[in-house]
Amino acid sequence: MKHEKHEKHAEIKHEETKSEETQVKTEGKKKNPWMYSTIAVVVLLAIVVALSFTGTTVSNKISSQEAANKTISFINDNLLSAGTTAEFVSVEEEQDLYKVEIEISGQTYDTYATKDGRMLFTSGISMTGTTGTTTTTTAPQVVKTEKPEANLFVMSFCPYGVQAETSFKPVVDLLGNKTNIKVRFIVSVQGDTIDSVSSLHGPTEAKEDARQVCIMKYYDQKTYWNYLMEFNTNCYPNAGNATKLDACWKQAAQKFGINATKIEACAYGAEGLSLLKADEQLADQYRVTGSPTLIINGQVYSGARTPDAFKQGICSAFTTVPSECSQTLSTSGGTASGGCE
Repeated sequence: MKHEKHEKHAEIKHEETKSEETQVKTEGKKKNPWMYSTIAVVVLLAIVVALSFTGTTVSNKISSQEAANKTISFINDNLLSAGTTAEFVSVEEEQDLYKVEIEISGQTYDTYATKDGRMLFTSGISMTGTTGTTTTTTAPQVVKTEKPEANLFVMSFCPYGVQAETSFKPVVDLLGNKTNIKVRFIVSVQGDTIDSVSSLHGPTEAKEDARQVCIMKYYDQKTYWNYLMEFNTNCYPNAGNATKLDACWKQAAQKFGINATKIEACAYGAEGLSLLKADEQLADQYRVTGSPTLIINGQVYSGARTPDAFKQGICSAFTTVPSECSQTLSTSGGTASGGCE
């Protein structure tokens, strides 16, 4: 996140208008879209799926646009989770196939359909070349671990981040210590004082980000999330009033046994800056610029922002899936399109 961007948005915004923008900017194209959404598709040895079209035969070539339309419809109807939609970008002939470029949540992907409109390739493998080697365009498999790590990057005054935190709370309650779940903050630390911390919604947001990283350091996960829900419900609406906000967060801290004086000393000093700097470096590592962004075992999650969808995303990263993952959480929540950048 660049400092110039923060300077353009010093005033607090309660309603973000960038609902169609992606939260994470990536370089280049990913060639396998099925990895990035929460879909129940298992691709083993084959990379080809039937489009299940009727009325065509192998010898019947259809137009490129018709193939593109069928591809988009098939993907949306069968392969993507609720709240995620593929949109047409372009189509062109490539050898004996149609290459259909699609866009999902702001990112573009290439797919390939046969010219009779019967088969869809979710990735391409080139078997040509002078060295005899093959070049693949498939994305890496989801990294699985015994204790998945989930980092939820937010800005404490971003309405979409607040919404994501609310949806994430049931997942924290369900999976508890079986995962390493942590809220991270998108900031830019440019000096050695709290006033040098740049955050999209201004200095009051930067201070709350600092307070929260200190609460996470000195108190357990349950205490932090209890405070977070209390803050988001009662204090966040006062984000534009520094006096009310200061009184509110202290009341929330007291309610859950948090020493406000200790947290202020941490947040506004070198300790808090160091914790925020660690978050900044991690955000840079994953190229995170938008709130909210969820990273699970080093990979970007781009599914729906509902408790159950978040749960599924994390549960898919377990080497040994715990029994808690069989429980169904709420499917109500935000879409994956809104964010603060």
